[in-house]
Amino acid sequence: MYLSKKTSILLIPLIFAFSCQTQKEKMADITPPVAKKVPKKLEIHGDTRVDDYYWMNDREDSEVIRFLEQENEYYRAMTSHTQKLQDTLFQEMRSRIREDDTSVPYKRNGYWYITRYETGKEYPVYARKKESLDREEEVMFNVNELAEGHEYFRLTGISVSPDNKLAAFGTDTVSRRQYYIRIKNLETGEVYPDKIDNTTGGSVWAKDNKTLFYTKKDPVTLRSDKIYKHVLGTPAEEDELVYHEEDETFSTYVYKSKSQDYIIIGSNSTLTSEYRFLNADDPQGTFKVFSPRTRGLEYSIYHFGSDFYILTNKDGATNFKLMKTSRKTTASEHWEEYLPHREDVLLEDIEIFKDFLVVSERDNGLNKIKVTRWDGSDSYYLPFDNETYVAFPYVNLDYDTQLLRYIYMSMTTPYSIIDFDMSSREKTVLKQEEVLGGKFKEENYRSQRVWATARDGARVAISLVYHKDTPLDGRSPLLQYAYGSYGSTIDPSFSSVRLSLLDRGFIYAIAHVRGGEYLGRPWYEDGKLLNKKNTFTDFIDCSKFLIEKKFTSSEHLYAWGGSAGGLLMGVVVNMAPELYHGVIAAVPFVDVVTTMLDDSIPLTTGEYDEWGNPNDPVYYEYMLSYSPYDNVRAQAYPNMYVSTGLHDSQVQYWEPAKWVAKLREYKTDDNLLFLDTNMDAGHGGASGRFEALKETAKEYAFLLDLEGISQ
Repeated sequence: MYLSKKTSILLIPLIFAFSCQTQKEKMADITPPVAKKVPKKLEIHGDTRVDDYYWMNDREDSEVIRFLEQENEYYRAMTSHTQKLQDTLFQEMRSRIREDDTSVPYKRNGYWYITRYETGKEYPVYARKKESLDREEEVMFNVNELAEGHEYFRLTGISVSPDNKLAAFGTDTVSRRQYYIRIKNLETGEVYPDKIDNTTGGSVWAKDNKTLFYTKKDPVTLRSDKIYKHVLGTPAEEDELVYHEEDETFSTYVYKSKSQDYIIIGSNSTLTSEYRFLNADDPQGTFKVFSPRTRGLEYSIYHFGSDFYILTNKDGATNFKLMKTSRKTTASEHWEEYLPHREDVLLEDIEIFKDFLVVSERDNGLNKIKVTRWDGSDSYYLPFDNETYVAFPYVNLDYDTQLLRYIYMSMTTPYSIIDFDMSSREKTVLKQEEVLGGKFKEENYRSQRVWATARDGARVAISLVYHKDTPLDGRSPLLQYAYGSYGSTIDPSFSSVRLSLLDRGFIYAIAHVRGGEYLGRPWYEDGKLLNKKNTFTDFIDCSKFLIEKKFTSSEHLYAWGGSAGGLLMGVVVNMAPELYHGVIAAVPFVDVVTTMLDDSIPLTTGEYDEWGNPNDPVYYEYMLSYSPYDNVRAQAYPNMYVSTGLHDSQVQYWEPAKWVAKLREYKTDDNLLFLDTNMDAGHGGASGRFEALKETAKEYAFLLDLEGISQ
């Protein structure tokens, strides 16, 4: 049948509507799984909760596995029409990344160390060159070869012995962050029989080149609680326990000072820290306590010459100060102030060089790097002229150098690795991330920082980035992200992956909510424990601000958060579901009360100073008032995509699984609700650098499909 051009054009909307209706009809015929209900009473403090989905707390139960598989089948069926878009996004994101990329080399103990990627390969190759970059490359680890046959593989904690002959390394093939430590002879390629299980993966060598210190995890809770000493060639069962952290609210770890002179054991809880140290040339010696723990006293130590420098909150220094003491008198009563506390500037870290002290600060949310000569003859800040940038020191292993290596990027500028001459103040860009494909031009994007006013009057910063052609009139889709826990600050960094949203008209926003340290340590303190709700209301108030200022509208506003940020998502959809068209909750921590009452679950006891201990009725009632799972109710919820990993050691898979089951039971809308479980991975998702992009492509396809964008 012949149709005129005019007739064809008139029919296009009808054909499109018919095809959409057909798709909707197809989706309507697909029904989500209905989880069985097995009521379980949970009683404490005279209060009784009934959890109908508690039974999901057993990954060995075939019914649990079947439920997760049914949810996966439902998700795949409901999103089959987006598969082409997912593939397009994946290929697009992958095409921007240089496949044969190489890191900027750094020198340590006579060798230049290099990490490189090969075209078409998922994993890195770790290599080194002796003395000169012109020398022949020695491949230490080709992770692509090691990963063969594994659905998941991660190598971590490469630790080279002082004589450069041996390397200890950790591997995980399950994604529970329980690593085996092995030892490789870098001269012969032989991997020794020594095999140490259930570790953090990291280790440090004593100066004798045969003694290795490492951290073990509790096999049930996965808390890092023991430091052992292993002697090369001896059975791991005979390893000597050198420190046991018995306080269940603390975790422990071991590392070597930058000077290489000391092996240091750290013990930390959210509020308190303690260190022990041992001369690296005396592995049979006894560790000495640096300064005994005092609840609420946090400190970290840096060795330089005959002294230690201490970054601490001692004496009410909320934003931290720098102190100094002799290595012979390390207890806190001997510490002397070196850099004073400032009410409005957070002291984040220091780098020590022979002639210079470099201090990393955060002032009004912005990174600052200050360089000072030890002799006091010069002091200055590195110049940065943006409000949406990130700058911090990188790998600086040498004391005796004029060069400071640091990272710089902004939301529109790819990351750069820069060598800065602290004497001449000249900088050399060693490498800038290359965005392949020929389409990216920095001048095509805009970024800005705006300030929302929270309901209690606090000013909350929002970092924004968007394509220059994106209208700011309320019609554009906007993805709002936040984390807001543990004092972790989400800086306004660059992402080549994010370009797939920006180029399709999305605005991307980071809400710097309380619970992070964007505005200093008080900003964190005001978003934890009995102030935790500030994190959630800050996010909601930022959303209202973005709508009011016509960056977007509720029909086009999307929210995204993962882990503790997934908790944030769970709370805001209970509190203000009408603000969001769609929400992505990745590996979300949503069953707060039940998890925090179960001290057998990994990481629970160490979290008491972050969330509170619900064995105390005050904290129990407060947690219960916001816990996403406990506050699901009969109301309309946004479209939601929820992801998890079966082997997640941080947030157990059953939290999002139970949450989705309960949402299906209570929600009164017909909006989408998906649970997507990676049956092979854990908290970090897929392990390969490109495989991980497939997960991002799923999230982006979910958002774009809701916006009616199909390509």
